This record gives sequence, structure tokens and C-alpha cells, in this order.
Amino acid sequence: MSIVVEDLALGGSGRSVMVKDTIDIAGYPTRASSYALADAPAAVEHAQVVQALLDAGCQITGKTSLHELAFGTTGLNAWVGTAPNPRYPGHIPGGSSSGSAAAVAAQLCDFALGTDTGGSVRIPATCCGVFGLKPTFGRVSRQGVMPTRSTLDCVGPLAMDMDRLIEAMHAIDPTFKTMPVPENLSIGVVAVQAHAEIHAAVNQALGRSGFNLVEQSLPGMSAAYDAAMVVINAETWAACGHLLETGRVGRDVAERLQAASLTSADSLADAERIRQAFTAEVNAALARTPILALPTMPDYPLLVADAVDTRAALGMTSLVRAFNLSGHPALSIPLEGASGLPVGLQLIAAHGADELLCAVARELVRRLEE
Repeated sequence: MSIVVEDLALGGSGRSVMVKDTIDIAGYPTRASSYALADAPAAVEHAQVVQALLDAGCQITGKTSLHELAFGTTGLNAWVGTAPNPRYPGHIPGGSSSGSAAAVAAQLCDFALGTDTGGSVRIPATCCGVFGLKPTFGRVSRQGVMPTRSTLDCVGPLAMDMDRLIEAMHAIDPTFKTMPVPENLSIGVVAVQAHAEIHAAVNQALGRSGFNLVEQSLPGMSAAYDAAMVVINAETWAACGHLLETGRVGRDVAERLQAASLTSADSLADAERIRQAFTAEVNAALARTPILALPTMPDYPLLVADAVDTRAALGMTSLVRAFNLSGHPALSIPLEGASGLPVGLQLIAAHGADELLCAVARELVRRLEE
């Protein structure tokens, strides 16, 4: 079982950081926890986000494991080993940024970086009981991040509390500025399908927060989820399909890649039309309430023993993936359900309103702790 795939000691004496092994660090190979990339050459230069960490005085202490090629939601990995879930033993760590979430939950670092193409920061954050942020698409540099081209993927931080998460954003995005929560802010509660205990935990937290709550709906979410699957399939096939020739790709990911190869140009064109429509729908909802709220996951994390079929577990992302398609910033706050298992409260804000999103999340957590 593996959380850290490469021990490092780079940078200053500031916050300790671990970095998902899809992000280039000069002098070390980027293997994305795939046997197919076992012989990959060392990266020639740091990813921009790594250089930003070093410029901020952070110390990079390791590269973390992930669901192979960042193409899965459970975090299971037969080659490097599945990262254990430190806070909820026996349950999946979530994917694909499994090692980053587990490293934070195990307090191996002050914060960690993951990437989120379809929930891959927010899902493991929920599974491991930590905070995770998918910034606005394009807000944080992806230069030096695998895959090279993506219209969905975002580099984002994971941390044990909001103060550390905000520190991480300051480090990786020099334009990020801390802001106060506006007075009389309203939160739109989006109606979704989820387990009764998930709804109860989320609704209780929102009720205790004292924010004005308004009912909202996003009827295009299901279509946006399907469209985001089409886009990730097309883009992952373009980036990683050639690795099937090595015969070294794990079975679950190889089967998904084979299926992704069948993505048609027509379905991709339809997905782009749905992207535009859903983005407009979310923007309209955010014009009514500047923050939207819903669960991060529709159910509790699976047990590792029940999560072997990656495709069967894709429903875990039913409430997160659509916001990769639309590009809105999304943050997961850890809660716990009546069964003593992890629940995520997901907050959404307008494009570029990452500061507001973090400010509201920090204030909401402060009120829950009173």
C-alpha cells in the first residue's frame, strides 16, 4: 500500500507539500502511477505550479500515488499499491488524487496538490475526510501537468483545514487574495439525489451555518455529467491511448481506454453544446445566489473490497463532474454522517470567484465549530 511514491526534499523551510505524480518535478520521472510509464525519463523542468510552491518558500517532500493515469475514481492501484484511507480504514481513498488526500489525512504534509478532471480532488477529499478545492478552470497553471491538453482538468489543493487550503492557493496562484464574506450572503441549495444520511448531514450543516438558504435547481446536471464523460474519454484517449501498446496498463484503466477510443466526433460536438447550455444554467443560478451547495458524493465511500469494478464506481462522481464541464470553482468540506462515515458538502461559485468560495467555506466551518 502506497501514499508516497517518491521521497523528496526540495525548496525552503516553509509549509511541507506533497505533489500528485502527474505534475512534473525536474529531475524525477512523472509516471502517473502507471507501469506503462515505469521507464519514463526524468522531467527537464518544474511544472509552473511546482515552481510557484518553491518561490513561496514551501518544501516539497514527496510525490503521491494516484489512480493509474488519473483515469478512475476509487484510487485502487495494483502496480504502486492502493493508498490506505487513514481516517476511514477499509474504505477507498477515492480517486484519482488518492495519495494526495491520504497524505493530508495522515498528516504527512501541511497540504498537497491533486488534479481534478471529473472530481479527482473533491472525491478523495470527501473519502479521506479533508478539504479539497477545484479552482476555476484555467485559474492555476497546468503547464507541466499531465495530460498536456485538457478542457476539464484543474490543479487544486487538499488540506486539513480552510486556513491551510487558503495558504495553498496563495502559494500556487499569486493573484489569489483573501477576502471577507459579504453581508447577508445567500446560499442556493441544489436539489439532487443522494442517500438519506448524506442529505441529513449536508442539510444539518447548512442549517446550522446561519446563512440564508434558497432552493435552487440545476436540471441540466445529468446531461452535463454525461457530456463531461464524453469529453474526458476523448481527451484521455488522445493523451494516453498509445500506452495500451505497452501491454502494461492495468486492466481497469485499459478497459476504460478501449471504450474511450470509440468516442465519436458527433458525440463530442453534442457534449460541447451541452457544455455551453449547462454553463449558462449555472451562471444564472449563481446570479440568484452567489454560492450553490450540494453534497460532494451521493453515497458513502465504498469498501475497498467492493470497489474492484472501476466503471461500476463512476456514479461516485454524479454530483461533481458537471462542474468540470462548466469550469466553475468547487470546494468540498468534510462532514460525517450518522453512520460515522465521511460526507462532503460541496460549494460552487462563479468563474473567478475562488476567493469568495474559500471565504464562505472558512466562515461556514467557523460557525459549525462554535
